[in-house]
Amino acid sequence: MDNGFVVEVTNQAVKVALMLAAPMLLGALVVGIMVSLFQAVTQINEQTLSFIPKILVIVMALVFMSPWMMETMTSFTHDLYTNIPKMVMHR
Repeated sequence: MDNGFVVEVTNQAVKVALMLAAPMLLGALVVGIMVSLFQAVTQINEQTLSFIPKILVIVMALVFMSPWMMETMTSFTHDLYTNIPKMVMHR
């Protein structure tokens, strides 16, 4: 197997992983900032206050983005499996 081919497959895998994680991470980031601002304004220093909204946003992102996420994973896996002959021939 060629080093360039391995690097290309690895780059694609990392891109797909980042794309799949982005909706949940960005949602949790936005909610975390909003809760932090609320806590700063009201001077409520409760550590567990941000936990429930973040969990709810992550679950909502999973529910709404799951069709796209499944399509992305399926497409990547299909492309990976169809490239197996190329992988074997590059030995």
